[in-house]
Amino acid sequence: MQQHSAGLAPRTAAFYTAQSDVSDPGPLVARFAGLPSGVGELALTVRNLMIHRMEQNLFHCTHPPERLHHDAETRYLDGILRLLLARDGAPLTRRRAPGDRFVGVCRDFALLHCSLLRHAGVPARLRFGFADYFDTDGFHTDHTLVEYWDAARERWLLADAELADARFAAEHQHVDFDPMDLPRDRFLVSGEAWRRVRAGEADPRTFGVRLPGGELAGEWFMANVLRLDLAALNKVEPLPWDVWGEGVGVSGDDAMTDSLRTRCDRVALVTGDAVPFDAARALFTGDAALRTPPTVLSLTTYNGPVEVTLR
Repeated sequence: MQQHSAGLAPRTAAFYTAQSDVSDPGPLVARFAGLPSGVGELALTVRNLMIHRMEQNLFHCTHPPERLHHDAETRYLDGILRLLLARDGAPLTRRRAPGDRFVGVCRDFALLHCSLLRHAGVPARLRFGFADYFDTDGFHTDHTLVEYWDAARERWLLADAELADARFAAEHQHVDFDPMDLPRDRFLVSGEAWRRVRAGEADPRTFGVRLPGGELAGEWFMANVLRLDLAALNKVEPLPWDVWGEGVGVSGDDAMTDSLRTRCDRVALVTGDAVPFDAARALFTGDAALRTPPTVLSLTTYNGPVEVTLR
């Protein structure tokens, strides 16, 4: 681990190199044998095993409804691997046909990439925030990717495994940057996005997600992304539609309270580009409204709201 964590505090390096309950491959760790160790190579491995559920037309395939609706509800990495291997038992180094891939969302790409990096001894963590490279009109799309420690440069870098296939990304995803060192003005981590809105530098209506039925955007949406990001920094990697704590049920900026905004301000202080490790840990463990409870409400896209008890 030493070669991958030079310049990082030992406690922080050890924390982010160890698997979480969510990223742990469990007994399927043997399937990680023979994988590359480079950040970009591992990202391409992920890209070749997964397809985003909105990419069917781009890959000229149609997934059965049960995969389209349920794959992305697979919370734990060992479950993702089981689904992948049930469809094609080949080594994970082999590129899957689009119809045999795991049909997920950005969080699933990030979770698998994060797990592979941790297995390779690279400190890594999920980050929730907003990307501007999926739209060309200034909208910032709700997105999840990996932040990993680059020992050579002694700093945290952002990596988006969805963009790892350079030709595909350039053709379909408006990418003109290195997806393994993603510019921080192209992906705003949750705390930076919130800071800009609170400072009057950005319009909260441009932060959210665009769905076939319309946009979900605004401070109320950003408030939950802050909570998700804080949880991920504490290695409780949630699904993007998990909700808990203060603000559950808030679905418009008119319903935002001063109390909730103040709590968001506190979270933003530890979920920016620079993460004060001890402060992020203390805030998460010390505030019951922010700490992930044993049971969360998951506002699943296709299956309706459901309460989920975590492992």
